[in-house]
Amino acid sequence: MTVVNEVTQTDVERFLYREARLLDDREFERWLECYHPDAEYWMPAWDDAGKITEDPQTEISLIYYSNRGGLEDRVFRIRTDRSSATSLPEPRTGHNITNVEVLERRGTEIDVRHNWFSLYFRYNTTDTYFGTTFLTLDVSGTDPVIRKKKIILKNDYIHHIVDIYLV
Repeated sequence: MTVVNEVTQTDVERFLYREARLLDDREFERWLECYHPDAEYWMPAWDDAGKITEDPQTEISLIYYSNRGGLEDRVFRIRTDRSSATSLPEPRTGHNITNVEVLERRGTEIDVRHNWFSLYFRYNTTDTYFGTTFLTLDVSGTDPVIRKKKIILKNDYIHHIVDIYLV
């Protein structure tokens, strides 16, 4: 078991960069390995008053999976062209992560916040998405895994369906 205080800021950043690279390289099966089987993956929506929704069970979310099984299904749909968001041509993405902060360390978990922006190219058009992500890393094993991820998308206008590889 890894002692949470032994995990450095650089270790956290390396993990985040790796997860982003796997998305950019469309290595979705390896990307799934970054997630604990019970990981919650949530992108809340903005309500009419300009506030983020607070409960994925009772309010609208842009994306919500209560565990990795939902992410696995999403990857299956992407890989088998059963996704309206990923029909041909396949999109190209570039993720950029900034302002990584370790917020709290407890037991074998680390809470992290970071800002990000991603570039999305498809149909001769490049779109930019940006936001802030809050996540909890489980560092009890040989490699960190994500236990919880909350993605705040800050774009006001989205040109197409939001998918896991955009954020």
